Amino acid sequence: MTLYLPELNSNDTHFPDPSLALTEPNGLLALGGDLSINRLRSAYRHGIFPWFSEGEPILWWSPSPRAVFIPETFSPARSLIKFQRKHAYTVTINHATEQLIELCASSRPEEETWITDEMIEAYQQLAIAGHCHSVEVWQDGTLIGGLYGVSVGKVFCGESMVSTRTNASKIALWYFCQHFLKHGGKLIDCQIMNPHLASLGAIEIPRTEFQDYLLTSRDLTMNKECYTPQPLQLD
Repeated sequence: MTLYLPELNSNDTHFPDPSLALTEPNGLLALGGDLSINRLRSAYRHGIFPWFSEGEPILWWSPSPRAVFIPETFSPARSLIKFQRKHAYTVTINHATEQLIELCASSRPEEETWITDEMIEAYQQLAIAGHCHSVEVWQDGTLIGGLYGVSVGKVFCGESMVSTRTNASKIALWYFCQHFLKHGGKLIDCQIMNPHLASLGAIEIPRTEFQDYLLTSRDLTMNKECYTPQPLQLD
């Protein structure tokens, strides 16, 4: 099957309207462009993200439905609460963003990861610019998991999660949901539903509803302390 996609203009950062995304494959919207800070910021402000494999052109997506977490309704499983009481993993925010991104990439088989060297560099630069953030989970001083994503006003667009030891990514999400909510956060985007996200309590909403969240939240300011590097504690 031949697909006809808009190719992005290298001279500006505009995207096609997300409503024009294909239904098969779900959400494919455009190709080309680059992974510059300005283009990535424009993409996330419009509910669009890059997702492609090594050797492919950059592909841009805006699927429907959209998988999200509602921080105020997130509830950790009793087994997770019990596990954390026993193991007492340490959780931080923005202490090791570059390292966490690299861990997300290296923890997957090379043929399965979309976190290419180009993507690693792009999101590390986005972090330096203050738009990409990480939640890290540690055990005995060793980084064992976490998550990272892009802040868009009061929405956090999750990009990847990783665990090298039991429950690390789940604990990162649990702590971040509470921290994000406490500082005024409204919605956590996790892009496309999968069984792992569903098991953690993610729900699906139509793309139009997600876009409405973005429109009303992307220009709002989070509490300035939200992304300050710090240990995360539960209330």
